[in-house]
Order: sequence, then C-alpha cells, then structure tokens
Amino acid sequence: MNIHLRYGRAGLQLDLPADLDAQILHLNPLPPLENEALSIAEALQNPIGTAPLAQLAEGKKSACIVISDVTRPVPNQKILPPMLEILENAGIERHNIVILNATGLHRPNVGAELEEMIGKEIAANYRVENHVAKNAHEMTDLGIVGFDDGQSARAAINSHYLNADLKITTGLIEPHFMAGYSGGRKLICPGIASAQTILQFHAPRMIGNPNARAGNLQNNPIHAMSRAVAGVAGCDFICNVTLSEAREITGVFCGDLDEAHAAGIAHVDKQTKVPVSPAEIVVTTSAGYPLDTTFYQCVKGMVGALPALKQGGTLILATSLSEGIGGPEFSEMCFSLKSVAEFLDRIYNSPVQVDQWQLQEMMNVLQHAGEVMIISEGVSSETLGKFLLTPMPSVESALEKAREKHGKEARVVVIPEGPYVTPIPN
Repeated sequence: MNIHLRYGRAGLQLDLPADLDAQILHLNPLPPLENEALSIAEALQNPIGTAPLAQLAEGKKSACIVISDVTRPVPNQKILPPMLEILENAGIERHNIVILNATGLHRPNVGAELEEMIGKEIAANYRVENHVAKNAHEMTDLGIVGFDDGQSARAAINSHYLNADLKITTGLIEPHFMAGYSGGRKLICPGIASAQTILQFHAPRMIGNPNARAGNLQNNPIHAMSRAVAGVAGCDFICNVTLSEAREITGVFCGDLDEAHAAGIAHVDKQTKVPVSPAEIVVTTSAGYPLDTTFYQCVKGMVGALPALKQGGTLILATSLSEGIGGPEFSEMCFSLKSVAEFLDRIYNSPVQVDQWQLQEMMNVLQHAGEVMIISEGVSSETLGKFLLTPMPSVESALEKAREKHGKEARVVVIPEGPYVTPIPN
C-alpha cells in the first residue's frame, strides 16, 4: 500500500509492507465550499453573535486586523480583501488600518514570505506590522488578569491593537496540542502578547496540566488564560476558517469571539476527531509546510500522535525541517539536553526560559514512547541524535527497525496529516 505523507511542500511517499496490520487515520472528509468568495462575503454580512462587520465599522476612525504568522496556512489572500473593502467603504481611511502579524515569539515575516502570506497587492498598499514580543515599548500593560480556579497573570498586549477603534482577528481553527484549538482568543494571547505574558502562558505548571491537550477546552489552563487576556484586551469581530486535507476552505466562522469560535470548533471536530485503536508503532508527520519547517514546530506532530500510541511503543516522525532547528534560545536548549529527568528538573526549578515549553512537550512524548525515530532532510542525523531521538534514513527503514523490536505482528497506525488529526482511543 502506498501512502502520501505530508512532508515539506511536495510530500513523501510511503510504501507499506503487504503483511502489515495498519490503520490509516485520515481527516474525516468535509466538502470544500462551492464558492469561497461568496461564503466569506456572506459570513461577514451575517456573522454569529454580533452585528455585521460593515455596521461595526461605521463611525470608527481606525482598525487593526490581526493575522496568523507563516506557521499557519491561513488563506489570508481570500479573507483580507473583502474585509479591507468593507472597512474602507465604511469610512476608515487606508492609512488608519494596521494589519498586525501575530508572531508570538516567532521570527517576523517580511519580503517574499509576507507577500506569499497576504498577497503582493496588500503587502504593497497597506500598513503591515510584525508583532515583536520583546519590544516592551510597543506593549500596553493590562494589569493582573485572573483565570481558571484562582490563577492569575500580569498581561501586556501590542499597542497597535489596543489603540485601534475596531479590533479584528482572523485565523484557522484546528486542534492545538496545548490550547485545545487554535484561532479565536489565541490570536491575542499569545499571538500579540508581550514576551513576559507569553512566558507565563507557557509556564511548566500550565504545560504539565493533563487538561492542556488537543481538542479539549474543559479545565484547560492555557485556554483559560488565553481567553481571559483576550477578554480584557477586547475583540470586536473574528473571521476564522476551517480547512480540508487539501487545504481548501470547508467553513467560514465570523462574529463574536466566543460564539463564532465555538461554531468553528463544532465544525472542525467533525473533521479532526478520528477513532483509533492504539498501536505499538505510529507513523506520523508534522503536517508538511509550513508546520514542519523547524524542529521547534515539529514537536506538535509528536504530541498529536500520542493518543494513538501504546505506552512504550515506537513513534516515527517524518518532518522536513527545511529551516533548521528554530530560534537561538530553543537551539541552545536542544544541544543542552542530557536526559528527560534532568531537563524536567531544570525547568521546574528555574525561571521560565523562551521556548522551553516545546521541549517540555517533547519530554512528555519521550516519557510515553519507548523510542522516537525521526526522518528529516533539513537537519543532520548527527545533530538530531543529540536531541534524545533516533534519526533514520527513511520511514521504511524506521518501520522495519520498529517491527524488529515489537514483532512482525505489531499493529501500526499511520497519520499522514499529523497534528491536524486528533486520535480518539476506542
């Protein structure tokens, strides 16, 4: 059997042995929209839980539209033009509209990369700002924000957003390995939050909470903090989409921060939650470009597959890593790894460091899996071997080695779309 895995831009073909007992987990098919432009226009005109965007824009002098950075395949070139047209027709002058790129602590997106995200015409004719979380002078302090069972955090948010008369966020709703789901409140926190806010958002006690997982909002402290900060910052209107396996738009959810997001989640659950019988071996991906460009991002693929893997099983991850390891802080931590126990002890007994949360998630994977094998063209096997992982030259060779370990009769689960799928053990 030949399976197409999401890997880089082009994908990767996997030939499964004929004698393999394998379950393939695909997204549940949802039909793409017949007319994307018409569906987006109708969602903007008939939003969920709030007035149409055109009505909200009346009398406003300025607007800020928050977009996801390059790590999310949001179809901004389809969403932004009708939104911008509505704002300008309502009397908001173009120079008073800011498109704010919600980078969190990621790098900025500029040049050709930005043009690919939002289109050349918008990039050339509108003011686009990259959020820089470490620039304290660009943030406005919101004070102490309480959330989830008496917890609290001091929060600050990008001033471009807070100072706008009309506050809009866009985004993609998909499973998120910590916050339950992406989109909605997450564009604000951590998307346009200060570095110190983001460090609190990713504290070990937050990441280590068993409720901080994909597809779950109940008693999830990361979701709770994100929503609480977004509530204080304010949000007038959201426009979120859901995508098919082929990344066609399957739904557009505009309107109230909570109601439109909840409607989108209900829709995406039909697509992403897939029953699975946990197996000794799981083959997965990081969902291809743009999610598998760095080792930092590929951890999501590892975490997303865990419900499908038996304790002590072997996890096989195919991820391109075309841009290398990640930011300098993350890279330094990767090269400092000695053992799972040593790293966890270190972070629970020290101030929070930038990007440590991603490695904390990976340590959770390593505590569950007996071995994590990784296949990549972007980072050398010598380097990956220093990160407590087992580099392999191909998925086929990794699968063969795993079967030698667990036996030829061992079951295998293959997840071509990686973290876009939420396995539900049955």
